[in-house]
Formats: sequence, structure tokens, C-alpha cells
Amino acid sequence: MENLRANLINSIPLSNRAILTLSGPDRKNFLQGLITNNVEKIAEGSALYAALLTPQGKYLHDFFIFEKGETLYLDAERARLPDLFRRLMMYKLRAAVDIIDHSAQYTVFSDQKAPIDDVIFAPDPRHSQMGFRVLRPHQQGETENAAYNDYDQLRLNLGLADGSRDFDIDKTLILEGNLENLNGVDFEKGCYVGQEVTARMKHRTNLKKRLLPVDVDGPLPDRGTEITNDAGKKIGDIRSGLGNRAIGYFRLADLTFDHNYHCGHARVTPRRPDWLQETDI
Repeated sequence: MENLRANLINSIPLSNRAILTLSGPDRKNFLQGLITNNVEKIAEGSALYAALLTPQGKYLHDFFIFEKGETLYLDAERARLPDLFRRLMMYKLRAAVDIIDHSAQYTVFSDQKAPIDDVIFAPDPRHSQMGFRVLRPHQQGETENAAYNDYDQLRLNLGLADGSRDFDIDKTLILEGNLENLNGVDFEKGCYVGQEVTARMKHRTNLKKRLLPVDVDGPLPDRGTEITNDAGKKIGDIRSGLGNRAIGYFRLADLTFDHNYHCGHARVTPRRPDWLQETDI
């Protein structure tokens, strides 16, 4: 793992991310009633990881929230930013909050060291080894570079899901995507959209499925390729991946860590990530 981190250069642009800003006196109260984490915990120099769900508790969007002055910055998937903007505007009603698409004005970076210039940044709240997330004013000609693969390899090795690359929109439950383990949900805050189902999953039922990291031996399977055991029974499917690392979606009753399973023309081996406790499965 340390070798993966050592290979990362500072200031890797994440061009698949984009920024919405929320300003106005109701900005925090507005988000507090919508998202899975507690907006009151955010402060300058820290970031909050959270999700927006359907009323049935299914995944719609996840994002990071930064605060600077009297503005909140949402770091979200660029390709799906229009949908997030639309949904927030739908909930806005008469709230005194201005929601602005700043996807052309800011670039999101991943840094392994805290930047020294005057930018918006915070440690990645999911895992300490992911370094810092940084928002900088966009510079003309700034594009993603080959170093993004090193960033993605580290993410995959740690077993961190990456939005709709790993979640199925309007299908996956956030606890299946490990938001509780990765500091993305607060069970002590008040109500939010999808809160009842999420709380019930936490307190009344055992989780039946989960996104987990896998080692891949062979050609990387396409997203959605079935994972089967030696008897040919489907136990899950593959999600995002790069090289010999990927994320798999598993039925926990059929899962054995460090056991080889079939997936397309490859074999995959699920690993227990460092953030998953023995009591979680």
C-alpha cells in the first residue's frame, strides 16, 4: 500500500468531478434535511462525505462537501452533475439558498500532501491514505493525466466505491456501498430523505450484500459480469476496475474472503479491507 501512495504525484486532476455551490442563509438547513450526513459537523479545513437517496433509501448521488466562508462546495460526479442540480432545485421550494453550477470554474484535485497555496482543501474523509481533496480555480488546458490511474489504483486497493461506477442508481442501498464504514452517514442526526429505510437496515436487519475489493487474475471483466462459484452459482458481479484490482458486489451469505471465484475469463479474489470489521459480516 505504501508503494502505491509513494507512486502518487501531488495535484492529480480529477476531471470526472465537478462543483456545485450552495450559498444563502438556509444553505445548511436545506442540505440537512436531504442528505445522509450531519451538515452541522462541517467546518473550514474539513470535508463531509454524504449521499442523496430516494425515499426508499436507494442511492442517487454521493459527494464531498467543503465550506469556505458562507458557501458550501459540493464535489460530485461531473457526468451526473445536471441530475444532482435538478434534484436539489426540485427540493429548494422557498428555501433561501442559491445553487450554482461551477463546473467550468473549478477543478478537483487529489494531493498526497496538504497544499500550501490559498485553495479549498481537506483530508479525504473516507480513508486517511487517500490524502487530500483540493478545489482550485480552473486553468485553461488543464486535463486529466496518466497519474489518474495511480489514484484509481489506490482507491480500488482500499476498496472505496466511486459513485455510479460502482453503485447502481436507484437500486443499491448505501450501507451496501459502505457509507457507514467510510464516514458517509450519521445515525444520530434528524430525518433526511431515505432515512427510515437506512435506519431500519442498520438496526433491524442483517446486511445481505456489499461492495468489496477484489484481486483480478486474468483480463479485467466488463462491469456487470457475473461472479460465480465453482458450482456455477452466481454470488455477485463486477463493478469498476483497473488492471488487477476491481470492486465486486457480493451476496454475503455466499462469500468467503481470499477464495477464488470465476468472473468472465478471469478469477477474482475478494479481500477484507482494513475498514471492515469482523462483526460487519
